[in-house]
Amino acid sequence: MNLSKILKNAFLVVIFGLIITACATKKSVKTTTEPTTTSTKAAETQKADPIEKLDALMQGDVYIGSDTVGELASGVPDRVFFATNETILTTASRETLRKQAAWLRQNSDVTVVVEGHADERGTREYNLALGERRANSAKDYLMTYGVSSDRIKVLSYGKERPVDSGSNPLSWSKNRRSVTVKEN
Repeated sequence: MNLSKILKNAFLVVIFGLIITACATKKSVKTTTEPTTTSTKAAETQKADPIEKLDALMQGDVYIGSDTVGELASGVPDRVFFATNETILTTASRETLRKQAAWLRQNSDVTVVVEGHADERGTREYNLALGERRANSAKDYLMTYGVSSDRIKVLSYGKERPVDSGSNPLSWSKNRRSVTVKEN
């Protein structure tokens, strides 16, 4: 009985030690005092391990990179990105849409189509509805900044037109988007 109690306590001490050790593990961060250029940062991202690369291109599960972003006009990005199963605009998305609205107010003869997209997961019907809600979210935001609803059409492609055909979190995050394109 006494041996059993000793073994049980020893086991608990070992488990507790492993937990403490795991919690105390700290990831080291390399810092430099030299300014880095965009090309240097890109090279570092390419050399980084896949997890660090993913962290550099995503905030949570929302894509924050720019390699798939085109331009509606000079200096005006054409797309905004969303979290999984969400239609809520991020801070970066709202900034992009404010730029689009300003450009559209200056170019009152231009009409646009806001395309809604989703990643490959989920049914076709669900993703078409989600894409439409995302496009409407972007349209509503443009309207709050003075763009007439008559100048904005909404179209959902769901998961039918991925910008990245991969099947991983980074690819999915690039595909969860709305894209504003000129109609005329």
